[in-house]
Amino acid sequence: MAFQQVALLLLILATTSLFDAEGYDSLDPDANITIKWDIMAWTADGYVAYVALYNYQRYRHIRAPGWSIGWTWPKKEVIWSMLGAEATERGDCSSFKDAIPHNCEQTPTLVDLMPGAPYNQQVRSCCKGGVLRSWVQNGAPDVGFFTMTVGQSETTDTDVRLPTNFTLKAPGLGYTCGSASIVEPTKFPTADKRRVTQAFMTWNVTCTFSPFIARKMPTCCVSLSAFYDSNIVSCPTCSCGCRSNTSSPQICAERDAVNSFEPLVRCSDHMCPIRIHWHIMMNYKEYWRVKVTITNFHYRMNYSDWNLVIQHPNFDDMARSFSFNYKSLSLYGTINDTVVLWGINFFNDILMQSGPDGYIQTELLFYKDRAPFTLEDGWAFPRAVLFDGDYCQMPPPDIYPSLPKIESKLYYTSISVIVAAIVISVVIIFVTVYVHKLTVK
Repeated sequence: MAFQQVALLLLILATTSLFDAEGYDSLDPDANITIKWDIMAWTADGYVAYVALYNYQRYRHIRAPGWSIGWTWPKKEVIWSMLGAEATERGDCSSFKDAIPHNCEQTPTLVDLMPGAPYNQQVRSCCKGGVLRSWVQNGAPDVGFFTMTVGQSETTDTDVRLPTNFTLKAPGLGYTCGSASIVEPTKFPTADKRRVTQAFMTWNVTCTFSPFIARKMPTCCVSLSAFYDSNIVSCPTCSCGCRSNTSSPQICAERDAVNSFEPLVRCSDHMCPIRIHWHIMMNYKEYWRVKVTITNFHYRMNYSDWNLVIQHPNFDDMARSFSFNYKSLSLYGTINDTVVLWGINFFNDILMQSGPDGYIQTELLFYKDRAPFTLEDGWAFPRAVLFDGDYCQMPPPDIYPSLPKIESKLYYTSISVIVAAIVISVVIIFVTVYVHKLTVK
């Protein structure tokens, strides 16, 4: 009985670890969305709070329709007013007769204002429609910001109770938020840098992304080819779903049969809206060259500010990307095997929907380190590919393009012929010299 209990406990721990690991990305180990909450002033029945959302994810955007956050109030708090954001519902404010709060819900849900909001409703870093760009493409952690006046908290500076059960949708599922934790009060320097003020109280909430929670199917796939193999390795069948799956049919259409306004993709064996193709173009003496093509199979979707993450050991010796921006992630000290690639502004930063212009491509030039470099055993193909933060389905390694076996046989045959010719030549020379000596005698 004791053995069975121990085995059950180990199984539970292993399962828990597995699910926790889904929220950890080895290519972006410190990725998170941090919600910072600063109390800046006390009021008669509550306080004024500054709230900021920081995107500390290197390559994952928060895309339209943007973020929404929520929490549970510890008492009977209400939001009297807001700038830079708004609650999606007012809630039941029937108990208020004179002044009506902006929100009376116990668990409010807040969203960012849209661009172009009235100036008297704006604050700095607000009004982006909830969109936050990735850290690499933005050059720094992108931030969304709003202020609110909280009432009915019955709070003083000594008995503030923190909200609980924070949630973040960005815009769909995938993020899990921890508990609020009190940190050092935020300091705010004035514009002239001569004076610094600070919040009365500050707490942080950290939210991390889990692909396991976000979706069950990939949204992109990878195909492969090489100059030395006439075969093209296609995306695995049903990479992003199957057309024939009656229990969960995928919406797709042929190229000239798009008649509805439903989100749909071009019919294919892989059923992915995005396909990335990696083609080994050339093998020079000191370099080798790859072409990367991104194709959009989605009839209703333009991808703006897209990015591509690729893991390959030769990125440590990358010479040039010809038509994409790129930046190394440099995750583990001197190891540099992962880069982020993205479009050039006003040139290819928008990946158009499926059609004649629904693809973009670049060429990557690598220095050749002769120690690890080889075209055998799939070494020249990527280890992992992500599009807009989602892992793409890779083909199985046993079907990667391979060097023709006939070349190897011809190579070894040629070597054998040369060696045999040398041996025969040496024998002929030796016999000729020996016969000449006998003749002279």
